Amino acid sequence: IFRETLSERGVRVITGLGKYFRQIDKNRNGFLSQAALKEALKVFHLEMPEGDFESLWLILDDSKSDKVDYGEFTHAIFGEMNEYRKAFVRKAYMKLDFNKTGSVPTVDVRKCYCAK
Repeated sequence: IFRETLSERGVRVITGLGKYFRQIDKNRNGFLSQAALKEALKVFHLEMPEGDFESLWLILDDSKSDKVDYGEFTHAIFGEMNEYRKAFVRKAYMKLDFNKTGSVPTVDVRKCYCAK
């Protein structure tokens, strides 16, 4: 049901959730508490019955750490990227990592990308 609701409302909800998660992640660790996730879903009108939320939380918090990683959340919702998208991401990364260091500093991203 959750995936169906997201697919109906599309990318705007996911990008909005991502922005919202970054705003509430005050210590910038990339993790969300159960209360924070519940509040975020409420803000984006993705409320669900408590039993469904508990099931979602059990899936997302498979390490039983009482927190979920935003990356794991998006992976659970979208699943694996298809091969076309993976190839596209690899190609873009290779262009960004022009020093072939295996990481891309923000300054290098700024050289290649303009949000205007």
